[in-house]
Order: sequence, then structure tokens, then C-alpha cells
Amino acid sequence: MENKVDVVGVEGKCHFEEAVEHFTSKGGDVIILNPSYVYCIEQVLSAVEHAERAFKNGVNRSKTLLTEIIMYISGERQVSKALKKMRPAPDAEESVLVLLNIDDPELDALGLVEKPSILEGTPEKAKAMGLDTKGLDVDLCDLAMELVAMLDVEKV
Repeated sequence: MENKVDVVGVEGKCHFEEAVEHFTSKGGDVIILNPSYVYCIEQVLSAVEHAERAFKNGVNRSKTLLTEIIMYISGERQVSKALKKMRPAPDAEESVLVLLNIDDPELDALGLVEKPSILEGTPEKAKAMGLDTKGLDVDLCDLAMELVAMLDVEKV
């Protein structure tokens, strides 16, 4: 069930229904995320791997792969909490797109511009996500990936 995954930070209003229609017409899927809870690309890629493995092993909590990915990215055990946390505000000017099996996203057709800096970790994101090194020499991106992995631990 391995998917081609691209993670893209974008600027511009990303209207949910329009984006979904655009990307599904290209033969793929999209997840639109609140960038405040995406610390690094590795966090998202790890979440995709965990979600695919959950479906492969029959231990998924949600009915769809896309929702399972959102749960892992958010670190939330409940679907409703994960969706609420990760959904961008309706008037948001920045989003993170997780593109599955899309060769040419044609972002300009949606009025979006790629902005890689959206995917960079910041102290504000770390605080929003509850990432705290507790004074240790630990990479915050590693902590974001631990947040993803902890969902598996909580399933046991």
C-alpha cells in the first residue's frame, strides 16, 4: 500500500472542496493541515508510514488511510480531536498539503504558491505541539516524530 508522498507548505487560501476535487481529478488524494501542528516534513512522512503499517496489520483506528494519517500527525487517539486540531482555519493563508500519488500538483490552478518555510520548525510550533526538550540536547523534529510513534504505544 506504499504511496508516493509529497509534503508541501503553501500560501494562499486553500478551499477544501476545491482542493480535494482538483487533486482527486489528478488520480491522487490530499490532506490539508494546519501548519501550527506540523513541525517538520519527517513528522508527516513518519505518520504516513505508521498509518500504512496500521492498515496493513489491521490495527487501524479509523476507516480511511487519510484519517489515520491525520491521527498520527496530530498524535491524537480520537478521530474527532485529530480532525479538529489539524483542520486549518477557514480564513487561513497558509497550509500544509500532504499529496498522495500526485505527479504534478499544479498549485497555481488553486491560487496557491509553494512556501517551504511553512514546513520549518519554530518555537511557536513547538509550544503549540507541547514539544519540550526539558533542557536536554534533543532535536525538536525527533520529538515531533516521537509524538507520532507514541500513538502506536497507546494502542497496546
